[in-house]
Amino acid sequence: MKKIIVFASGSGTNAENIIKYFAKTKIAKVVSVFTNNASAKVIERAKNHQIPTEIFSKSELLESNLLQKIQEIDPDMIVLAGFLLKFPDHIIEKYPNKIINIHPALLPNYGGKGMYGMHIHRAIINNKEKETGISIHYVNEHYDEGGIIFQKNVALTDEDTPETVAEKIHELEQKYFPEIISRLLED
Repeated sequence: MKKIIVFASGSGTNAENIIKYFAKTKIAKVVSVFTNNASAKVIERAKNHQIPTEIFSKSELLESNLLQKIQEIDPDMIVLAGFLLKFPDHIIEKYPNKIINIHPALLPNYGGKGMYGMHIHRAIINNKEKETGISIHYVNEHYDEGGIIFQKNVALTDEDTPETVAEKIHELEQKYFPEIISRLLED
């Protein structure tokens, strides 16, 4: 069975969805959740599923001891699910094309430093976009610039608000993220 590590910084709804999805398969299992936020709800969600958590600081992310902990687990894939820090080059180099991220917009638009969550949804509404969506991509040394694996769009209306856009995006994330992870692990 293949091993997945999930990195998350916040509520952990995508992380929990991935945990539940793979608990029902023989393909892979989430073996650990790593977070840079000691008060993140993802910690509680992981514990509810008996998944060990690793809490670290931003400076620890840049140090080699976190890489060592990852290497001890020997994951087949590292999944960033609402992880807000830039992933360090020394980990990316050790796991080429094995680190993926989900972004709540259709890249290359609305990507880059500071573009996450409601910041993106507000920008999309302010720019009167007619559609948005999700992008699942490989992680490289630049924010949101790794090769795109999958995109799914959703139509917007003039009545949409940043909050309704967030709901639409969340539905896409919940449906497609685990499926794409599974497909990548089966290839």
